[in-house]
Amino acid sequence: MGCPLTVTIEDGKAVSVTGNTCKRGENYGMKEVTNPTRIVTSSVRVKGGELRMVSCKTKEDIPKGKIFDILKAIEDIELQAPVKIGDVVLANVCDTGVDVIATKNVGVKA
Repeated sequence: MGCPLTVTIEDGKAVSVTGNTCKRGENYGMKEVTNPTRIVTSSVRVKGGELRMVSCKTKEDIPKGKIFDILKAIEDIELQAPVKIGDVVLANVCDTGVDVIATKNVGVKA
C-alpha cells in the first residue's frame, strides 16, 4: 500500500513500527531495519529455445548484501530448451539456501 512507516529503535533493536495499516507493514518495517532482504530478478540465456532468454528470480527473499553476488553467479548460466516455469536455474545460490527459478516457459525452437 505504500504506507509511510516510522520504526523506533532502542539500544540497536527495532521496538515499534507506526504508520502501518496492517500487520504486514509492521513486519516489513521491523525486518527492513534489522535484516533487509530482497527478491532478485534477472534473466539467463536459453540454448535452442524459441526465445533467447528466460526471466528468473530467487524463489524466496535473500539478504540484501548478496544481490550482486547472486547476479554474478547467474550471469554465465545457459539453459537448454525447453524451460518450464519453476525449473531450477541455480540451486542454493551463493550458499543462501535459496534457489533461482525460471519464471517463464520457453519451448524448443521449431
